Amino acid sequence: MNQDPFGNRQQGQPRRRGGGLRIWVLVLFAGYAAYYYFSNRTVDPYTGEKVMIDKSLSAEEESALGLQAYREILSQERPVDPNSQGARQIQEIARRLIARVDEVEADLAAEKGLQAQNYAANFQWEVNVIQSDQANAFALPGGKMAVYTGLVPVAKNADGMAVVMGHEIAHALMRHGAQRMARGKLEQIGQMAGAASGMDAGTLQTVMSAYGVTSALPYARAHETQADEVGLMLAAAACFDPAEAVPLWQRMGQMSAGQAPSEFASTHPSAETRIQNLQALQPKALAFRQKYCGQAGAGVSAD
Repeated sequence: MNQDPFGNRQQGQPRRRGGGLRIWVLVLFAGYAAYYYFSNRTVDPYTGEKVMIDKSLSAEEESALGLQAYREILSQERPVDPNSQGARQIQEIARRLIARVDEVEADLAAEKGLQAQNYAANFQWEVNVIQSDQANAFALPGGKMAVYTGLVPVAKNADGMAVVMGHEIAHALMRHGAQRMARGKLEQIGQMAGAASGMDAGTLQTVMSAYGVTSALPYARAHETQADEVGLMLAAAACFDPAEAVPLWQRMGQMSAGQAPSEFASTHPSAETRIQNLQALQPKALAFRQKYCGQAGAGVSAD
């Protein structure tokens, strides 16, 4: 039996009331979504692309959210002694990367004919090392960072670690978290519109699943690719060897072999895709290293 998810009349069925009202509900929600989308557009100085960030979310509020999340994580995890040798090495890598943030942003913005926004000017940078087998790291809005000890053997050296930490710092600099929050609000509007218009739960779930595969997942993968590029330029400008990004992701790929979902169904590009992108970025990264490190950037590893 054919059943319209909006409850509209099918051939041979009596006319139902309310079909016009449902259409108006959809129109109203679509109008609000369009207003929200266009009124919160801004230009990302790192990519030159227009992105959506809720203008009601100030930098201070975003940093406060990052700090709150950071404190919760540290209360549940096991940070190592900040004066231990391993922690101090991580802190030094972070210091060098952070020191190049403004210059790298200015360079990348200038490539697009834009001015740097210096969003991170008021970040209160902090890095902790967490005892865990996870090969992971993160950086939150406001500059709060953590590196898990499980990442150390995968990174293998300071150059590999700088590539990962630069990537995480790039997420914070580019406000990817705020962008996801704004996009999440649009998704909520879409779900509310479907429910208010009378769309049945099964159809709404199918629509949202299709949206995830065709829009939300590619959007998340794009953020990862952007952070790979900006993070690599940060590492290179801080006089680390950007070439280490390729063997790093080869090791990452070996770790997840047979376990990672297909790229099409993942929020992250595959290791193979990332390696290809990072290889293509090597000339640009080496130019950054030469600019900021001079002869020291001519092939001497930072390890």
